Amino acid sequence: MTRLFNEPSAFADEMIDGFVAANSAQVRRVSGGVVRSTVSTPGTVAVVIGGGSGHYPAFGGIVGQGLAHGAAMGNLFASPSAQQVHSVAAAANLGGGVLLTYGNYAGDVLNFTAAQDRLNSEGIETRTVVVTDDIASAPLAEKHKRRGIAGDLTVFKAAAAASEAGYSLDEVVRVAELANERTRSFGVAFTGCTLPGAAEPLFTIPEGRMGVGIGIHGEPGIDETDVPTADGLAELFVSTLLSELPEGISSPDGQRAAVLLNGLGSVKYEELFVVYRRVAQLLEEAGVVIVEPEVGELVTSFDMAGASLTLFWLGTEEGSELERFWRAPADTPAYRKGSVGAVEQAAPAPTEALDAGLTENIPPATDDSRAAAAVAAAALQAIAEVIDENVGELGRIDAVAGDGDHGIGMQRGSRAASSAAVELLAVGSGARTLLQRSGDAWADRAGGTSGALWGVALRAIGDTLGDSDAASGAAVAAGVRGATTGILGFGAVVGDKTMVDALVPFADALEAGIAAGRPLTQAWADAADAATTAAAATAQLLPKMGRARPHAEKSLGTPDAGAHSFALIVQRIATVLKEQDSK
Repeated sequence: MTRLFNEPSAFADEMIDGFVAANSAQVRRVSGGVVRSTVSTPGTVAVVIGGGSGHYPAFGGIVGQGLAHGAAMGNLFASPSAQQVHSVAAAANLGGGVLLTYGNYAGDVLNFTAAQDRLNSEGIETRTVVVTDDIASAPLAEKHKRRGIAGDLTVFKAAAAASEAGYSLDEVVRVAELANERTRSFGVAFTGCTLPGAAEPLFTIPEGRMGVGIGIHGEPGIDETDVPTADGLAELFVSTLLSELPEGISSPDGQRAAVLLNGLGSVKYEELFVVYRRVAQLLEEAGVVIVEPEVGELVTSFDMAGASLTLFWLGTEEGSELERFWRAPADTPAYRKGSVGAVEQAAPAPTEALDAGLTENIPPATDDSRAAAAVAAAALQAIAEVIDENVGELGRIDAVAGDGDHGIGMQRGSRAASSAAVELLAVGSGARTLLQRSGDAWADRAGGTSGALWGVALRAIGDTLGDSDAASGAAVAAGVRGATTGILGFGAVVGDKTMVDALVPFADALEAGIAAGRPLTQAWADAADAATTAAAATAQLLPKMGRARPHAEKSLGTPDAGAHSFALIVQRIATVLKEQDSK
């Protein structure tokens, strides 16, 4: 379990601060993560990586000469927000364009894509390559749905080496895509991992048993077997990976490959070496030429006891492009290879405040809109309170088939939004400004899918209410409908076992109640009841999106965490509206 922490919701920020203090010769802090503290070649491509914290050395630990130029670092097991990704990429930009590359998870795709769109609109040419190396997470016919695990490193390394070689953005993208196509990984675990502040691990495996097909966020395996011997595990790893060769490689015989045996947190190096001994024997028997293998912790999951094997197929010829890039020197806090030569420290740069500009340039607002803003601020405070009361339960529900981060992510986001609302209310913000900027604060601090969705929701409602008019029931219903439309735009539909399953019935019931002439307080309360019923019904659904999708059957009987938290929130807001009516 994780024993050393202060406030669990502050763990990621404090970890990053300590990491930078310990490695200032190679990295410096920027809003949203870290970038190199050394001078890089102007005009080259900046490779920006990232994901949730809790996977050290991924992602900040592999920022430095010969590897990434920057890493956006989200909350524990949650993607960084779009603002964090944008901030890191803008700081890392060298003038040759930016490549964003990260593991293929819904929240990361959502937030990195939003950041890419913003960077391109600002004239910083930006492209994306997602890593999809985990063969257990989707069948070959749907390999675009596979998640990224320890194979992240091979893609990041190839792309960064191509940048160091002076390749254009198009060519760096080509290399990264080829590296991803040539990378395959497979993992197992013997125990689950425990997030800071949690009393129990995200999942458990019976003593003497092993979860097969494990992820890096505490996702349960897709199968379970007896724990094999070290040689037995090596045989499972090698036979599984050799059963699916990348396109263009018909046989392992004569192929050159980088081999990565990755510890997930609690398996000791000595154990990994025992396993690797047999891995190397089996690969050599199959005719594989092993090139600069890596054995150790590359992408971890807190205290999870487990391991994964990655094969990075380089081709048949010594000195091929991919092999040169794999062998290229690198010098980062957690990963070193060869010698990068003398490097120059970059000039110090000030750290941006996460809430910079929050209360700047406040648009004028009418008394009616400021009154609506006061109600919105009270609602946001109530949201933060109800999430605080249920944070443990939300994490427990999310851990059944996901990664258990929903509670802590919602807590960070709702607290940030409530604090922002207090500041904005004090300077006379109207409803639109207060909700939109509070939504941005939520998205930025929470990260992950939930952060992005609640950011969209608050922005949409604020946009409809404006800074001039009173908040009529019709305007609120229209804002909720706008929020629903925005969230549906991310691809989920009713029946996918997501927040949408509670949101859509809520929006429909609210509109119907307002259209029937009911006051907002009553229409909202009725809609909240509809959302609560719908959220409970998600227990009987199988997830079709997100990290829970590969473990669909495990979630039967448990409601979706996002739908459940939505129902809790709208019920608490119903209480706020009733209290406002009684004043």
